[in-house]
Amino acid sequence: MPKNKTHSGTSKRFKVTGSGKLVREKAGKRHILEKKSSRVTRRLSGTAEVTPHDAPRIKKLLGL
Repeated sequence: MPKNKTHSGTSKRFKVTGSGKLVREKAGKRHILEKKSSRVTRRLSGTAEVTPHDAPRIKKLLGL
């Protein structure tokens, strides 16, 4: 049986922490930033943990 390949798009979007949690970047900070307030752009910075509902699907795509 051949090895499973990691989904390359998923591997670029998600990272696995040392404890095995999935981490993602927040959406909405790529463009049209001029009309968004500084408060909003600060809130969108940083990373967020993936919801428990979505985690199994993403782990399958990552080959975990």
